[in-house]
Amino acid sequence: MTFFDLVAEPWDHAFMQRALLVAAMSGIVCGVVGSHVVLRGMAFIGDAVSHAVFPGIAVAFVLKADLVIGGAAAGLATALAIAAVAQNRRLKEDTVIGVFFAAAFGLGIVVLSSAPGYSGSLESFLFGQILGISDRDVLTVAGTGTTLLAAAAILHSRLVTVSLDRETARANGLPVAALDVALYAMVALAIVISLQAVGNILVLALLVTPAACARLLTDRLGTMMLVAPLIGSLGAVCGLYLSYHLDLAAGGLIVLVLTGVFIGCWLLAPRHGLLARMRLRRAGPQPRPGRQVAAFGNGGPVTTGMQQRGDDT
Repeated sequence: MTFFDLVAEPWDHAFMQRALLVAAMSGIVCGVVGSHVVLRGMAFIGDAVSHAVFPGIAVAFVLKADLVIGGAAAGLATALAIAAVAQNRRLKEDTVIGVFFAAAFGLGIVVLSSAPGYSGSLESFLFGQILGISDRDVLTVAGTGTTLLAAAAILHSRLVTVSLDRETARANGLPVAALDVALYAMVALAIVISLQAVGNILVLALLVTPAACARLLTDRLGTMMLVAPLIGSLGAVCGLYLSYHLDLAAGGLIVLVLTGVFIGCWLLAPRHGLLARMRLRRAGPQPRPGRQVAAFGNGGPVTTGMQQRGDDT
């Protein structure tokens, strides 16, 4: 087969057309939302919410309701609960997330164990079933994804301000608690629309890995917001192509492709990659530039002068 045949053949099948569209859209949405997750250092919330949808799916299964709606409701409810309890600064956010993470998954197991005649129908939501996507699913992902991207654009500067300095944001009159809720809700919805692409177990990779790659490649937030969805969508599509031609699990291959990209960025990123850091150490101490002020509104640096020197954050 020629390279053109390899690329074009999957598009001859309607189920692959739907799968490729959903994979690309999920990668874009998760890349944008995931950039805020990585910037804030709250990847654990993605893991918690991805598991929090499980009890909603289980309840919907028992009631013979729509599984996606059930998962979305549970994910949003858990996200709101985490946001509310985390306002008590006596407890760190990761502690609160850990409590609700375990509770939600435990509830899902209990509910599922009560379902008479359960025969594994939820497996597709745990591990992904992207080749079984319907036209309705494509429209749902497109509509929800567009809404999420619009919300991310509107709240962008305020979310960044809260991520970098909560107390300054509160002093400036920003509604920190409401912005926490908004971000958690965006994470929950981004996860739900990506469930059929990679499944409940692997969806965290689609949310975090592209943004982590972009974080290694650039110091500028505006660029990061463009690079992360690009990596997410291309990685998801490439994984799906490999799945089609190798006849292997789509969700797993999507995650492995994205992980391969991350390893490449970790090694080869021009400024923050391992090889670049090794060259910098061999070159000896470098002059330290003055502290820079981030200009978030116009896509300015993600970092301050400390990070411009190459220090980890």
